[in-house]
Amino acid sequence: MTRADLVQHPFIRAIRERIIRTPRPWKRVIMILMDAVLLLVAIWASYALRLSNWSPAITPERVILAFFAVAVAIPVFIRLGLYRSVIRYLPEAAIWTVLRAMMIATMCWVIIIFLTEMTGRGIVPRSVPVLYFALGTLLIGSTRFAAKWILNAGTGMRRDEEPIFIYGAGPRAAQLARALRGHGNRYVMGLIDDDPANHGHDVGGYRVFPPRDLPILVERYGIREIVLSMSSIPADARQAVIARVSGLGIKIRSVPDISDIVDGRYIVNQIREIEIDELLGRSFVPPDNDLLARALSGKTVMVTGAGGSIGSELCRLIATWKPEKLVLFEASEYALYRIEQELMTKGGPDIVPVLGSVTDEQLVRRTIRTHRIEVLYHAAAHKHVPLVEANVLEGIRNNVFGTQTLAQAAAAENVQSVVLISSDKAVRPTNVMGATKRWAELIVRQLAIQARSSGSKQTFCAVRFGNVIGSNGSVVPLFKEQIAKGGPVTVTDPDMTRYFMSIPEAAELIVQAGAMSEGGDVFLLDMGEPVRIGDLAENMIRLAGFKVRNADNPDGGIAVKVIGKRPGEKPFEELFYNRDHAKPTAHPKIMRADASTIGHQDLEGALVALENAVAQENEQDARTVLFSLIDGNDATLQ
Repeated sequence: MTRADLVQHPFIRAIRERIIRTPRPWKRVIMILMDAVLLLVAIWASYALRLSNWSPAITPERVILAFFAVAVAIPVFIRLGLYRSVIRYLPEAAIWTVLRAMMIATMCWVIIIFLTEMTGRGIVPRSVPVLYFALGTLLIGSTRFAAKWILNAGTGMRRDEEPIFIYGAGPRAAQLARALRGHGNRYVMGLIDDDPANHGHDVGGYRVFPPRDLPILVERYGIREIVLSMSSIPADARQAVIARVSGLGIKIRSVPDISDIVDGRYIVNQIREIEIDELLGRSFVPPDNDLLARALSGKTVMVTGAGGSIGSELCRLIATWKPEKLVLFEASEYALYRIEQELMTKGGPDIVPVLGSVTDEQLVRRTIRTHRIEVLYHAAAHKHVPLVEANVLEGIRNNVFGTQTLAQAAAAENVQSVVLISSDKAVRPTNVMGATKRWAELIVRQLAIQARSSGSKQTFCAVRFGNVIGSNGSVVPLFKEQIAKGGPVTVTDPDMTRYFMSIPEAAELIVQAGAMSEGGDVFLLDMGEPVRIGDLAENMIRLAGFKVRNADNPDGGIAVKVIGKRPGEKPFEELFYNRDHAKPTAHPKIMRADASTIGHQDLEGALVALENAVAQENEQDARTVLFSLIDGNDATLQ
């Protein structure tokens, strides 16, 4: 009889189905009882081998010692996780856990034997514990791997394959399942679909199950991954599915529309992880190509902070719209090298890397004049709140005076459009970083007023938005790193809320806002609803395929650890000083704040005072000047 015939034998199939259908708690009870019986068999066999007698005498002392052997072994097995693993997917390396558990259990039993011998309760031959360890390891380990063989037999799976489900039915899901067959180490167990008409039927040879059965199916088949094949469904329905599946403690992945994949051989490379921004509920608005073309095509463009998160994405976007030249201005040599190499390999416009700081007035002027810059995006800033809070003077030099230097040079060299990348932290700022960004907004607005009064067609504007997912120094990369290390995920305050948007979306909206500028504008990007940081951390843990360790799940998963609020942090962020004064624009995701102004003398005098405090390295005076201007004027500013 071949192996294939054996695994399809009615008796073997009946055993397999009965085991699979048994609830998980009962499986653990059965395994504990089986291990207890096997340990008793190991003790009996140890005595039989030692005494060369297959019917060794059963004395009260030996019965008591056998009871103690089982009593100490089972808690050790539980503690080392022998009952937590899903037998079907038990790795070969688990034999080392069995060896370790039997070693500890045997040593504990030897101590009990020693104590009983001291009380004169009989003597156990010294070779019996050694034989017990060897036989116990053989029996405990072999039964587990035999059960794994029986449970996996008949499923069609190879040893290295992982069972998965595909969420979505119909021809595309079946085509995806067929494309996965034979490629990679995924084995499709079935399809999940919301349509009741498909439940219980086979699509392309795969059984379709209802979503309500997912928890049972995950438990029954040991599913560790679900692939979503539902790119064509509405965004809100997709988000609901992701939220439902993410609570199961398994990985969630997605594929693009199957019609976009030319050759099924590449389907494995198309499977990707679900990103956290897919749970934020943001509606997608296609970019206005006319605005992008008007701002970029045929222009000489410069981006400061070109190697940063926003700056580099701006450069990627700009390069696709065929500018005449793209100047990358960056203070970090490594960041400049990376973005330059990336853009050069893709081809496109002339790329000019410039290494230096925006506080270097001569370099800034020379760069703008030499390359005849027409459009300038200013993304160079120190933006990490705690770091700027601990380095006040440097934060002011870079964020305030760097912006002043750049904007004045742009005005003097007749740059057509200057766009400042601002932050929601500039609204009623409670930290130095936010205050410096508000000063930068005021500087840009003041130069816009001067341009308008002189009859110049130059435009200066600021674009204000919240956090972008995945930016350098933001919580999302930090959470990902902590999850990869097994946790805990640290949050300052789980009830703190923040706005989030994706980096590509932010870059597109920045360019479109700049194209609509009339001079002196502060554009506000629609950030959607604020996200609770505690929810963000838990969602990221679930999306990574783990469960959240909490009161309901104290023993497994990854914990969320509260470390307390850091200096300068606000419990929530704002995009508006007065939302009622915000005006709509031609783009539904972009609003324009009222063009309120600040007196020329107020800003000029404050800049002089701030410069003196920084020159004297007087941090306290610098803080005082920094916040006094904002506190005195922002009641009327937007």
